[in-house]
Amino acid sequence: MNRVLAATRLNAAHGLVIFGVPWLVVGISFAINWAIWQLADIPEQTGTDGFTGGVLALYITVMIVFVQTVTQLLPFAMGVSLSRRTFFLGTALMGVLQALGYGIALAILTRIENATNGWGAGLDYWAPGPMEVDNVALQVLVSGAPMLAFIIAGIGMGVVQKRWGPSGVWGLIIGSLVVFGGLAVLVTWLRAWGDVGSWLTDQSVATLAVGLPLALAAVLAVLAFVGLRRTVP
Repeated sequence: MNRVLAATRLNAAHGLVIFGVPWLVVGISFAINWAIWQLADIPEQTGTDGFTGGVLALYITVMIVFVQTVTQLLPFAMGVSLSRRTFFLGTALMGVLQALGYGIALAILTRIENATNGWGAGLDYWAPGPMEVDNVALQVLVSGAPMLAFIIAGIGMGVVQKRWGPSGVWGLIIGSLVVFGGLAVLVTWLRAWGDVGSWLTDQSVATLAVGLPLALAAVLAVLAFVGLRRTVP
């Protein structure tokens, strides 16, 4: 357990990059969106408060940070006699802690956003649209569970990059396009988009924003661990 905690602390060695860069990126995204909402007076134009997907910048940046964590820290970790399993568990633990921290931060920012009428501009940014719930504890999970899925996906992509190199990354990209594109074609051929939409609207926010991301994170974690077992520094 102590070695797992050591691997977790290793992930925090470059705290400015790990924590500072994601907030810098999403801060710039927020400033741009707020300026647009303020200058264009979007609530007045549309008659309702508008929401934006700009907060996705935070999720994507954190994912990229964890890609770099695996590709850059794994060789050092193995050089100081940390096993692949220990490194993975420590990195995953850091991911869980960060997802929880981001969930709390986003829940707080959402409450401030609501109290200030969208930062005085009618902007719905930190928990856009259906991602916003009334319960604070549930809001932490709704914002944090997708973050964990992005983090584990980043770890998985880092493993692919480290084990198979650029060819593995391109294979992952092309394979994803084939799979998701094929599913889109299949649903279109079956004329089932209405059924898919109905199923989605029938699900609760907890199912879509907490249950499914956590299930996806679990599957990706297993795949990432299997891939990491034969990865060389």
